[in-house]
Amino acid sequence: MQRVERIVVLALDGLYPFELGIPSRIFGAAGGRYEVLTCTVDGRPVRTNADFSVAVEHGPEILETADTVVVASMATPDIPSGLPAEVAAALARIRPDARIVSICTAAFVLAAAGLLDGRRATTHWQVVDRFRVMYPQVDLDPDVLFVQDGRILTSAGAASGVDICLHIVRTDHGSELANAVARSCVVPPFRDGGQAQYIQQPVPDSGVTSTAATRDWALTRLDEPLALSDLARHAGMSMRTFARRFNDEVGVSPGRWLIQQRVARARDLLEASDLSVDQIAGRVGFATGASLRQHLHAAIGVSPQAYRRTFQEAR
Repeated sequence: MQRVERIVVLALDGLYPFELGIPSRIFGAAGGRYEVLTCTVDGRPVRTNADFSVAVEHGPEILETADTVVVASMATPDIPSGLPAEVAAALARIRPDARIVSICTAAFVLAAAGLLDGRRATTHWQVVDRFRVMYPQVDLDPDVLFVQDGRILTSAGAASGVDICLHIVRTDHGSELANAVARSCVVPPFRDGGQAQYIQQPVPDSGVTSTAATRDWALTRLDEPLALSDLARHAGMSMRTFARRFNDEVGVSPGRWLIQQRVARARDLLEASDLSVDQIAGRVGFATGASLRQHLHAAIGVSPQAYRRTFQEAR
């Protein structure tokens, strides 16, 4: 019988209702593989940044039973300047081996608790300067959607909470289930954690040619050695114009985007096929198995063999 993982969401005063609901919505769509419970530091209702409060069923004692703890984000005026005693007491109940996740500004809470000391982390780009002044000991990366550093995961604002929860489902149970959850929730199935969190021009101006058609074209040809010149030619633009417009729309360079897509496709094949690493490398456009190993390790910190073994053991 498959083990059900317990996710406990810690709701703090001033929270954003949208972010509070993300774990329940995403993990709840994973076919009974997770149980999601919500608690506060004292079991009492908490304020939101909207015109209502939220009442929960559990107090902080439920944190002792959590496999994963998600700390929901709070509005900027409610970010604590330190670690309130009641929050510290609640966090102290978390098991040493539990996974801990922050959504958006909740990274301030983890940092105040010392959980991010010496670790790489992220938070919402609008509060980056404040975070760096308060917690210089944290290796803050403000340009990504989410970061996993061991058992600690941090994410940027709002929708990146969806991305990090899907990342957890994908890590725990593979791409097939994560994609099914994404379809159920009508959200993108995969946005790489290294994708830029703030895209200057997500939608091209009226009358300006988009790179979307070329991205779709490239996704059907990942096994080919696609160069910037090939992409620009397909889009009918100069390489300089294409590269600038691509970055404006996607938030990363064409080269980095291609690597992200090839790594994502390689992960699917590692999970769902018995192809060798060299065969997978060829199918997704990496010149050698060594190149695939390098890029996969840079993206998620493990080798292809270790990644495949994780999902074989889960099946």
